[in-house]
Amino acid sequence: MAIEQEGLHTYIPLPDYSQRTPFFGKETFKYEAEQDAYRCPNGALLHFKSYLHQEGLKRYRADATTCNSCPLKARCTDSDQGRTLLCSVHEAVVDRVRAYAPLEAYKKATRKRSVWVEPSASAVSRLNQTLTEQYEAWRERPLLAHYRILYLDGIHFTVRHGTKTDATMILTALGVDLEGNREVLAFRACAEEDKDGWNCLLQDLRNRGTTEVDLIVTDGHDGLLAALSALFPATLRQRCLVHKQRNVLNAIPKREQSTVATELAGIWKSRTKEEALTQLEAFKGKYRLRYPEAVRSLVEDEAHLLTFYAFPQAMHRYIRSTNAIESLFSNVRQRTDQIDVFTTETSCLTIVWAVMQDIRLPRIPVG
Repeated sequence: MAIEQEGLHTYIPLPDYSQRTPFFGKETFKYEAEQDAYRCPNGALLHFKSYLHQEGLKRYRADATTCNSCPLKARCTDSDQGRTLLCSVHEAVVDRVRAYAPLEAYKKATRKRSVWVEPSASAVSRLNQTLTEQYEAWRERPLLAHYRILYLDGIHFTVRHGTKTDATMILTALGVDLEGNREVLAFRACAEEDKDGWNCLLQDLRNRGTTEVDLIVTDGHDGLLAALSALFPATLRQRCLVHKQRNVLNAIPKREQSTVATELAGIWKSRTKEEALTQLEAFKGKYRLRYPEAVRSLVEDEAHLLTFYAFPQAMHRYIRSTNAIESLFSNVRQRTDQIDVFTTETSCLTIVWAVMQDIRLPRIPVG
């Protein structure tokens, strides 16, 4: 069977009709993202029915009654159960033809599917070129002058350089505008996460128009904090409390970690900043002698632990941690797990970018 492109999705009819009536082809079905359904040539919807986990597919099917009474049924299917379409779960490396780079990664991905497709070298080259051009246009686009929230973090991949493979960190900026819309603003590939890499990324944001950010949410990486001090010195910063709690618990024996974790959560979830400060002092007094290293870890960057209280309560759960960007990374990782090694840094950046464009980012309350 051949795989063809329709927007961002690829469709494969369940049976092979090549020797039968020429049914409506895959290109005649339109994907509607809001409903996660496909619309047939007669206007009926094929809704998601189930996952085929072993094959990595999602199955969509039209209502049997609607399908059987359709005047176009003879040109669509000979099944009494309604027309069926299969769509890959791994859009980034299977469904999105423009993300098939490099060729070997594409082959590896499709070998694990029940359908084998061998694209021509010229087709892959054209698709790669198109993808690279789209990525370059994206990375140079102008940005808004004012963002409500800026999340900063990095995700690593393995990239081939000559005959060697190395870990490459993609530093990422995720912005939230004044209406609560989330958007990936910028990337930068680095051999490691350091001050120079973050300086370049943050300077890129400034060069493209961003001058004001209400809150920046980060982990505690020294290089990142140094870059922020240089380029966004007046911006409020929230230290990720998930990372902070993890660091504190690393200094606590396992038998007491559950109790200590509950106490820390009680601090973060206090109704007011005053209550949180009171509980924080009580925690330090209780564990200062017993677990001094845990308390030292807690008070490190203490001034930025409770910054979130300066914002409306509806925002607190979204700005206490970097989960907003961590969840994006997790989604990207799931969609690129078929690619063990990227052949070039450019292919890594462009494919990760293409994957992120397909991920729906829910709005965050900002007022």
